[in-house]
Order: sequence, then structure tokens, then C-alpha cells
Amino acid sequence: MRTGSLLGDVREAHPNYMDVMCGRVIQSNGPFNLATVHGIDSQASNYPRRYNAAPSQELLVIRRNRDTGEVSLDPLRWGLVPYWCKDPKGGRRPINAKAETVARLPMFRDAYARRRCILPVDGFFDWKAVKGLKAKQPFAIAMRDGSPFGIAGIWENWKDSASGEWQRTFAIITVPPNELLAQIHDRMPAILGRADYDRWLGDESDPHDLLRPFPSELIRMWPISTRVNKPENDEPSILDPVTTGVA
Repeated sequence: MRTGSLLGDVREAHPNYMDVMCGRVIQSNGPFNLATVHGIDSQASNYPRRYNAAPSQELLVIRRNRDTGEVSLDPLRWGLVPYWCKDPKGGRRPINAKAETVARLPMFRDAYARRRCILPVDGFFDWKAVKGLKAKQPFAIAMRDGSPFGIAGIWENWKDSASGEWQRTFAIITVPPNELLAQIHDRMPAILGRADYDRWLGDESDPHDLLRPFPSELIRMWPISTRVNKPENDEPSILDPVTTGVA
């Protein structure tokens, strides 16, 4: 069993840190729509809608119990804490894991093999560096048809030895970008096709072929205001498009 602080070569999950890929997501109607479609029994029906959800916050995640086969929609905190960590306050909590290394890095490999999950969203945000401008231009990314979609993730249980309380956390998996997303970043989240949900949540130890760039023609992207940079700006207007430059 691995002990000690978390690996130092991953960036700390922080609500205002925007250089990591997909550091914000939208969870408004999507989680509940997906739960209904897939017959998931959720105890989170009164969970608040989020239009600017950030790392360190609790988000709704789809998981499958390996023993019973039951699929559920549960709140987990964004920023992974491995079960073997002694003190999560003294280390880093990665919000992303690269598809190329998720199966072999000690930080992620156990969760990838046994504790995969799906983050249901209505969209996500990313930022583009613009020459001559100090602030990066934020973009919103969503499905062309407005439907919710699922991002591949991994989750962990960590137990506080002093209090006996369990802490459930997760990270999302990233892949190289498709043609559209390559215009603003060198990574994108691993968006799963709906036909692949059951397999991703299943008992297979390495469904690596599901981790691939999502087709560009099925998604859209538009510039939004830098108001999204502050997590407290959490309302539908955050999605309003801007016409020129950084608003």
C-alpha cells in the first residue's frame, strides 16, 4: 500500500486555477436527465443546479456498485484523494488524469481498474491564450443538439483514521483534442458515447479504447465573458456569448 503525500508532479485542484484542461463544468439539467434515461435511482433530486462548477466542489457523479451492479447518481468532491493517502491536506488533489498514463500512474491506476465513473454535464469551459491580451479568452463547449453528455472519470474512497469518516472524490480523464478543441487547447475531456456507458462502468480492467477524442461535428464552442473566471458567478447568464475579444 502506498503511503505519504500525493504525487508532486500533478497540479493542485483550485477553483481559480484555469491552466489545467476543463477546470469548470455545467451541471444544470443534464445529471437528472441522464439518470432518468438510464433508470438510475438518485437520492440527489434536490441538488442545486450549477452553471459554473469548479474543482473542490461536490458534483453529481454516476457510479456502479461492483458487488450489486446497482448504478447510482451521487455527490462526490472534484479533486482525487487516493485511498492510500495519509493526509490529504498536505498533498495535491488532481482534477484531471491523462488517458495515456491513467492505467499505470500510482495516483490513478487502482481507481482506473476498479472505480470508474461518469460525470454527467451539460457543457464545460476552457480558456485560450490570445496574443496581446493579458487575460485568456474563455469558451463554453456543449453538444450541438443541447443534450447532456458523460465524461469519463475515476473515483476514490478515503477514510479519515481519526474520525472514521469517508471522503469520496473523483477526477476526469483527458485525451488529445479533436479538430475543434485543438483551436484553444492541447487536451479535451474524454467524452463517452452513450452506447459505451455500461462498458465504462463495468468490470473490465482496461477499456482504454473508449478514451478517444469526441467527434468535432457533434459539439459546438462559443466565446463567453471572463466572469466565468470566478466560481461565485454561477448563473445561466454565464453562458451568454460575447462577440469580440475578452469581455
